[in-house]
Amino acid sequence: MDIINILPDSVANQIAAGEVVDRPASAVKELLENALDAGATSIQLIVKDAGRTLIQVIDNGCGMSENDAILCFERHATSKIHKANDLFAIRTMGFRGEALASIAAVAQVELKTRLHDDELGTQIIIEGSEIKEKTQCSCCSGTSISVKNLFYNIPARRNFLKKDSIELSHIEEIFKRVALSNFNVAFTFHHNGRLLYDLKASNFAQRIAGIFGANYNQRLYKIEEDTEPVKIFGYVGKAEYAKRIRGEQYLFVNGRYIKHLGLSAAVEKAYNELIPEHTYPAYFVLINVDPSRLDVNIHPTKTEVRFIDEQVIFAILRAATKKALGQYVLATELDFNPSTEIDFSPAPKNHIPEAPKITYNPSYNPFHSAPSTSTSASTAHSRSIEIESFPEPEPIESVPVNSHQELNYLGHYIITTLKSGIAIIDQQRAHERILYERLLSRRESGITTAQQLLFPINCRFNSSDSELLTELIPDLKQVGIIVSSLGQNNFVVTAAPSDFKESEMQQILEQTINDYKNNMLQKFSDRDKSICLSLARQMAVDADTILKPEEMQSLIADLFSCQAPNISPSGKRTMIILSEQDLAERFK
Repeated sequence: MDIINILPDSVANQIAAGEVVDRPASAVKELLENALDAGATSIQLIVKDAGRTLIQVIDNGCGMSENDAILCFERHATSKIHKANDLFAIRTMGFRGEALASIAAVAQVELKTRLHDDELGTQIIIEGSEIKEKTQCSCCSGTSISVKNLFYNIPARRNFLKKDSIELSHIEEIFKRVALSNFNVAFTFHHNGRLLYDLKASNFAQRIAGIFGANYNQRLYKIEEDTEPVKIFGYVGKAEYAKRIRGEQYLFVNGRYIKHLGLSAAVEKAYNELIPEHTYPAYFVLINVDPSRLDVNIHPTKTEVRFIDEQVIFAILRAATKKALGQYVLATELDFNPSTEIDFSPAPKNHIPEAPKITYNPSYNPFHSAPSTSTSASTAHSRSIEIESFPEPEPIESVPVNSHQELNYLGHYIITTLKSGIAIIDQQRAHERILYERLLSRRESGITTAQQLLFPINCRFNSSDSELLTELIPDLKQVGIIVSSLGQNNFVVTAAPSDFKESEMQQILEQTINDYKNNMLQKFSDRDKSICLSLARQMAVDADTILKPEEMQSLIADLFSCQAPNISPSGKRTMIILSEQDLAERFK
């Protein structure tokens, strides 16, 4: 009995859609890239309900004939390649011929297209891979394609979509990637009738400013290198603007956005010793290589590539980044303007200059040293934390701390003596536990201890992050951060707990939003607890910070007064306690 069957086209297309179109943002990516390949100089993106209800892309590209309008929905139908060797000379964004077939298999699609020289265009309506209607129509030259009710015939896939604010953030990220590398094309982006972006054709720097804010270019250094194997152009962020999240990091190869750990590391390694550990610089880098020395056909989403000259490109990119950082940092630190206090006017005629005089203190004795006021080596170069962030706890009898407590460091760990042994404490995790319980206590008691800021802090976010922050405003208020919307993606922070650093407020909010987007905040069913976890992780002292003895003492006392001192909010150990008996066992 035969058991192997040929799958119907509709089923095969749905399987392909699982690889190519996993969420609305994937469909947006394919449609925008098709518009670019059509030679469009103006592209409109219109989205409703984060892509669930409608995704529409309108372009002024070359358009399609009636036959091409039908064939474009067939699997592996493409104008980009004709033979296998063409795969190694690809200069277009799409080439597989799977995108429209996959989208049409899981949505209701309407296509209107017209060649520039034709009087009438073609309208195609297709549902679940089946053409419902084909007619001539009057339309603008170019192409308009509407994707309605995505996953209408696959309820399970539709149920896996996240809330609108999260899906919109993914769409916005795709839009940024496409718009950044195609800065010579005009783009608009509307969501639910609201204009999010209106980008004119421009240069690369202007496009970055158009997406991330008019003042963003002040944070960047230009990077440029032209060699035989690779051409590099773009901008890298100033060290002082490095963030704790990998946010504005964009690599493009031949106009295509890519994810490449090696090339990302090349840029980041150029910042060694310039930025703190666990922080990441922004960069926007365009890389051009010979297509024959590049393989883009290794993943359906085309975001992964292989280079023949990977090590060479890595070295050149790292050197170019270091060169840019070195040139601009040095230029800003050198002052080429002579002081105006010095008189360089010529001396009068027959003027005899006065001989210089040497003055000295006859009572100075170089062999007599005054009492030393220097600090110990362990604290002279340390970055201390504010003592106010560790209020003196109420005495608790169960705290097993020795009255003659000795405190020392072993690597990143605090070593302290207890009544019956020693404790090895991870100071960062310990501080996370302390801050987490303190934030929870404020939330549960309703006493936020928020302090009115003398100077309110203005913050600006992109459109999707603004929607997420608006959702989180009531939750942030419960832990003492008072945020208000000013409209147009602008917010103002008017109050915050005393243990928050005002200079880091924008970064704190950005990280909280990022954690929310990446589902870190789903660790607890209670969203408020999750926000407390996110804030505690950000505010905690770094592992490599050397605390003063009194700070260590206060940290340990606060830790042992916590409800769960042994574990961090993330569920990891904060300390290891070795009793006298444990030590005796070790010496057997």
